[in-house]
Order: sequence, then C-alpha cells, then structure tokens
Amino acid sequence: MSLGLQALVAALPILVAGLLLVGLRMPARSAMPVVYVVAALLALFVWQVPALRVVAASLQGLVITFDILLIVFGAILLLNTLKHSGALAVIKDSFSAISPDPRIQIVIIVWMFGAFIEGAAGFGTAAAILAPLLVALGFPAMAAVMLGMTLQSTPVTFGAAGTPVLVGLAGGLDGPQLEALLAENGLTLADYLQLVTNQVVIFHGVAGLFIPVLMVLMTTRFFGANRSWREALPAVPFALFGGVAFVVPYALIGWLLGPEFPSMIGGLAGLAVMIMAARAGFLVPKSLWTFPPRADWPVYWLGSVQADTGEAPPAGTRPSLWRAWAPYLLIAILLVLTRLPALPFGDWLKSLRISFPDIFGTGISAASTPLYLPATVFIVTVLVTFWLHRMRPSEMARAFAESTRTLLGAGVVLMFTVPMVRIYVNSDINELALASMPLAMADWVAQSVGGVWPLFAPSIGALGAFIAGSNTISNLMFGAFQFGVAGQLSMPTVTVVALQAVGAAAGNMIAIHNVVAASATVGYLGREGQVLRLTLVPTLYYVTLVGLMGLVAVGVVSTP
Repeated sequence: MSLGLQALVAALPILVAGLLLVGLRMPARSAMPVVYVVAALLALFVWQVPALRVVAASLQGLVITFDILLIVFGAILLLNTLKHSGALAVIKDSFSAISPDPRIQIVIIVWMFGAFIEGAAGFGTAAAILAPLLVALGFPAMAAVMLGMTLQSTPVTFGAAGTPVLVGLAGGLDGPQLEALLAENGLTLADYLQLVTNQVVIFHGVAGLFIPVLMVLMTTRFFGANRSWREALPAVPFALFGGVAFVVPYALIGWLLGPEFPSMIGGLAGLAVMIMAARAGFLVPKSLWTFPPRADWPVYWLGSVQADTGEAPPAGTRPSLWRAWAPYLLIAILLVLTRLPALPFGDWLKSLRISFPDIFGTGISAASTPLYLPATVFIVTVLVTFWLHRMRPSEMARAFAESTRTLLGAGVVLMFTVPMVRIYVNSDINELALASMPLAMADWVAQSVGGVWPLFAPSIGALGAFIAGSNTISNLMFGAFQFGVAGQLSMPTVTVVALQAVGAAAGNMIAIHNVVAASATVGYLGREGQVLRLTLVPTLYYVTLVGLMGLVAVGVVSTP
C-alpha cells in the first residue's frame, strides 16, 4: 500500500466526520458512532490491527472519557448551582453597574470574566454563561452568541484547569514515539507538557492581544445603528489595555505554574484591573455608544426565548456580591493548593489511582486519578456553595437534574469519539508493519508540504475543534499527527505540538457544538450559520498569525 493510499485511508474517519456533521448536518450523537465504526473497521481490515488491540484501545478511550465527563459534570453542576442560588443574577447586576457602554462591557464581561470562566470550567461553558448575561444587559441575541464564541480562543487551551493540555495532549501524544523522545532527552511527560505550555502562552499572548479589539470592532460594525467600524475606534485603547491586562499575567502564570492556571488567574487578575480602570475612567471613551432601539432591530438579531441566568432571590435572602463571587475564588484557591508541587495535597489526591495495566495482554494500559481531576474541586465548591448561599434542597436537586441531562448528551458523543482516537493512536501494532494511522498521515504530509508545515499546523488543530467541538478532542485526534510531522521534518516537536494546541483553541470559535450550546441559552437555535460566518473572521486571523509565528519559531527554538 503506497504512502498516499495509507494517508487517504487514515483520513477517512475524519472525512466521514466532516461529511456527516457539516455536510449532512447530522447531530454529533448520531454521527460519532458511525465514525467510530468506520475507524474500527479500517483498523481491523485495512491496517490489520489485531481485534483484541482494537478492543483494548477502545477501553482505554472509555477510561479517558470517564475523566472528561467527570470534569464536564462538575463544571456544569457548578454553573447550574450558581444559577439556582441566584448568584449568577447578582453577578450580572454587578457588571451592569460598572459601565453602560457595551464596548466597555465587552472587554470586562466577555474578555475578562469569560476568560476566567473558561479557565475554571472549559468545554464551552463560558459561551453558555456569557450569552444570557449579555442578553440580560441589552445585547441582541446574535451579538451575544457571536461574542461568546469569539471569546473561545486565547483562554481555551487552558480551560477546565488545563484539561486540553493535561488530558488532550497527554492522551493524544501517548505512544512509543513520545516515550523515545522523552527518554532521549531525560524528560518526563510533565516536563514536556510544560515546554509546550511555555510556547503556547507566547503564541496566544501575541494573537490574543487583539481579540478584544476585534470583538468591539465587530459589534459596532454589525450591530450598531450606523454599521460602522469607526464607532469602535474610541474604545480601541481600552480594548488594547484589556488585551495586555490579560495576556501578561496569563503568560507569566503559564511559565511559572503550568497549564492549569493561565486562563483562570489571568482572567481574574485582568478583571480586577479593568474594573478599576473603568471606574476611574482610564481610557474610557468620552461619548457613550449604545445599540439602536430594540424596535429597530432586524428579526435575525433576536432570540426566540428570554435568556435564563436565574433570578436573584428577594432582598434579604439573595447572595451578597462577595458570596456570589466566593465559589469562583474558592475554585482558584483549591486548584492552586492542589497543583503546587511544593504542597502535599496533590499527592494525597493522586494516591487513589484506578489502573488497567496491559489490557488483554496488548501492552495498552489505562489509568485514572479521579480525585485529582478538576471535577473534585468543582464538586467540593458546589457543596460549599449550597451551604454558603443557604440553598434549599429542591434548588440543588434542580441543578443536579439539569446537569445530568447535559452530561448524558455529551456522554454519547465522547463515548465514541475518544475510543476512535485511541484506535488511531494504537494502530502501530499491525500485521502489515505499517506506522500508526496518524503517523501515516504525517509521513505523507511531511513529503508533500515540507518546511512550511508550521504555517498549516494551527489550521489542522482548528479543523479538529470545528469537527469535534472541543480543543481537548482535537488534541486527542491530532496530537500524535502533529508530533509525527515534526519528527519527519526534523522540526522541534514542542513547537509544532504547541501550534496544534493554539489552533485547536482558535477552532472553538467556529465549533458547531459550542455555537449550538450558546445559541440554545438565548433561543437562537437554527441560525448558527449566521454566527459562524461572523466568527470565521477572527478564526482566520488567529490561525494565520500563529502559523506565521510558527514559521519563525521553528528556526530559532532549541526544544526537543
């Protein structure tokens, strides 16, 4: 079988996923089981991978899926708990009092608060929270969804306390090629992921600096009475300052503490700075800009239902502002305490380890440390919130029920997507002595594209996020592929893998699953294509700029 044919066969599951999800608009819960079957059949009958190895790889994928679903459940349970306690409504009211200018609200609420939520929760949660908040503040539903999606860029790589790196890249890269590189350079997996993080924060820091500016420009151009870019210009200095206020602590935290904290702490620190700046009038435009009167809005701006942020309880029982924010602060504190290597808490949580070594004698192993996952922090925070906000058991029950329903929908998709990825990665042992499927694609790409690959690497990551709806899943799908291309081209694998991670984050701006989830919160379902046409602009900006930076980086960095 020629190398070109190998690459085509290996790409078939991805092509089928694109056809079903994008071309035929099939729901992911229906499409991904089909894609899994296609991948398994190709592995068995074309790659001739032993059947037991395919089953073992699938079981390994289910263990990884368990970790992801636990994190998703904890993040969404926290969101629904805050909604039913009234805390989200209190937070919304506090934002509306800072500035009546939507351009300023975009920088503070979408960029800063959204980045913090993404860092704490991930998995599209930020867009689902921001859209109803913005509609409650007077934004058109279409603008709210667009802004919530555009936020899904710079912070996403480190969403849910670094899950796209710690689960996505770690799972996608796991294999003999990475093990050989680590042994050759005397590195551990944690060391390698830290090297990747060091470059990711630089790529994101440069590209993300201008995202708040793009948000403001797109809002005045597409949703202003005059449809004018110029009406954004007075707010550009404030937006640029917002970019700096986020990316500086973001980059420093990534270098010093690792992938769990950049978005969360960067967003929290930047939020404090920008609130103080707005209240002091620093760089705030002298003239107020607002949306046109609601009666003049085109019908395609409007959602069909009222946004649901939860109603604050009556005065006297509603959470105070500090109580409303306390759960998020608690998350930040607990994550820092459990992730700092100098403290013993992380090791205590890791002591509970569920292992499945050498499944069916195939050499494939799986393991989970459930207490160390961010989900534990989320669930502990939920229990504290229940007490701190004096919630009724019935309110907590509603939050739990809503979270479970959401989890079931995500579970069906992930139960087939992640095992499909693990079949890809573990297809290196086969009767034909072929390289694994990702490496076959990598070999062909290396021969076809050559030294300009870094220009295209972020777009591959974005493609994965567009199809799978997740930075984490994109990294699982294409991590080994990008690693293999770098090895074939004798490029620093750390740099190319970092480009994958950044591109996968940018691809969340056009991820179908995310735009559907955000649209659902404001009754904008059925018009997702209109939003995607708008968010395609910042996506192209992001992957192009980062790709050009990657071309420069591969010539100057000295990492493995």
